[in-house]
Amino acid sequence: MTAASPDSFAARHWYRRTALSTLLLPIAWAFSLIAAMRRLMYRTGLFPSVRLSVPVVVVGNLTVGGTGKTPLVIWMAKMLSSKGMHPGIVLRGYAGAQRGAREVLAGTDAALVGDEAVLLVERTGCPVWVGANRADAASALLHSHPRCNVLICDDGLQHYRLARDLEVAVEDERGHGNGRLLPAGPMREPADRPVEVTVANVPGDRPLPVRNGRVLRMTFSPGQLRWVVGERAGESIGIEQLKGMRLHAVAGIGNPVRFFSMLDSLGLNAIPHAFADHHAFTPADLEFPDCDAILMTEKDAVKCRSFARSDLIAVSVVADPDPELAELIFRAAAEAASSDREEPGAPL
Repeated sequence: MTAASPDSFAARHWYRRTALSTLLLPIAWAFSLIAAMRRLMYRTGLFPSVRLSVPVVVVGNLTVGGTGKTPLVIWMAKMLSSKGMHPGIVLRGYAGAQRGAREVLAGTDAALVGDEAVLLVERTGCPVWVGANRADAASALLHSHPRCNVLICDDGLQHYRLARDLEVAVEDERGHGNGRLLPAGPMREPADRPVEVTVANVPGDRPLPVRNGRVLRMTFSPGQLRWVVGERAGESIGIEQLKGMRLHAVAGIGNPVRFFSMLDSLGLNAIPHAFADHHAFTPADLEFPDCDAILMTEKDAVKCRSFARSDLIAVSVVADPDPELAELIFRAAAEAASSDREEPGAPL
């Protein structure tokens, strides 16, 4: 089973050097200059950053596109909770209509707060707030949940207004693509931008990339399969029960091929259908002939719960990062706890 990314421009020009990507280099140089100046403004204090009263771990990308941040954030939240801490999560709420700070509860409409936010609150049970201004959302979260003693910011690497105690950049097997900045390549910031920890979502048989700072490996494994809607909603289903069924698979994520490959590894012969990241699914998108069941990511499933059909199955993904990542998080949290949190600070 194979599927090409729906973003043909990225497939053709961001992950290789083409005539068009070269033609776009002057715009990329201007973008690089603006990004560097903005970061310098925050580092020098010309643009103020907000230092919160609790340690902040930022998870993000140097590139555009999904690389596995959400499963990693879920792992972080569960790991911290298992150690007796009380984590909270803030994120922009990408593709949601909500702009100001808002709390996300289980069952909140994904159209308002984004699919990732709903998935995070339901998978972790932690307080989750969204907002275009992550610093404001984080402050509101801490005010509403005073027990929170560590904060995870999802996709906030370039949101410098929120000061951070540890930065974690996530990348997958696509790496930095052609290494060029937008729009000539997938880079949001230059590849040599210092990052304390890079988590590489690559198979164990592949070498780790060479990056600034520490590089740790992360692998994914399939978790439970659950029915999405209908009388069986929330119930698990075994892989053996799907064998011999006419299956289709949909994925509206940054790297849909990764999801389809995981299904292949489970022996599920599903016909793949790739959609753009954060695609707003409609019932018409899921009308497939000769179909007994449709497999989808959990992120996509939260947007399909209102559909009047009972053949949708969500496949969960479990992140397994190098154990050293937990040690680095606790070390950063301990150092932050021993510092004067009243002092404003630049994010880096």
